[in-house]
Amino acid sequence: MSTGHNASSSMKQPSAALVRAVTRMLGPLVRLLIARGITFTYLSGLLKTVYVVEAQKSLTAAGEVPTVSRLSIVTGLQRKDINRIQSAPPPEKNPPASVSLGSRLIGIWTGDKKFRTAKGAPAPLPRSSAKSGAPSFDALVRSISTDVSPRVILDEWLRLGLVALDKNEHIRLNAGAFVPQRGFDEKVYFLGRNVGDHIATVVHNALGEGEPHLERAVYYDRLTADSVQKLQLRATDLGMKTLLALNKEALKFADADEGKKDATYRMALGIYYTQGPDEPPESA
Repeated sequence: MSTGHNASSSMKQPSAALVRAVTRMLGPLVRLLIARGITFTYLSGLLKTVYVVEAQKSLTAAGEVPTVSRLSIVTGLQRKDINRIQSAPPPEKNPPASVSLGSRLIGIWTGDKKFRTAKGAPAPLPRSSAKSGAPSFDALVRSISTDVSPRVILDEWLRLGLVALDKNEHIRLNAGAFVPQRGFDEKVYFLGRNVGDHIATVVHNALGEGEPHLERAVYYDRLTADSVQKLQLRATDLGMKTLLALNKEALKFADADEGKKDATYRMALGIYYTQGPDEPPESA
């Protein structure tokens, strides 16, 4: 007697609320994938790999051995797919070159008082300075690395729209420099990192994995276009102030923790703002 149907029908059905949430979350992502030519077939292959990797983590954390048979049961994938995924080389995880060094440089420019104005804003920097120890763009880059030419960094940042030259040929950091104005690879790197961290926080809280992490939002509907425009300006101002203030504190801790054996943790605070037409009520 076959038990396949009974076993299938007795499986726990996913929460309808969770399905709605995942559907809403995937909508904007699928729009990006379609715009960039990533088909469902290609995405399906990526999802198989992610399922196997996350299942391995979960089973290992629970004290189980992630065998191919066990992974097949947990993920619903065929054994041949799991064997293929496990034998493939790991995906490239390094960020674009302009991101890895650039994030640290922007953090110092906005957090170190040596490179800020009296009011605390990132100071316009000359390309170089004849005075030893004086703030300059060259000094900023050299404070992090002597292996990369400041001119190479400057050219790349000008291309990405992170900085601009003023009439005095001083280099000014753009207000929105936390996200490049140009450069698709750099933008999608932050997409994966920021949205991935946000989802990880939500999952941590939803599954009750320890003390809840900060995850809050303010949202209103039935507003006029003029009102949301004013709120956008206010949100941008308050958001940047929060990021800059926390960056100053984090920079101090990073410098103090450098070289410590237990300095193996990371942190992130993200702020986003969105606006658009009112959405129709969700169906039950």
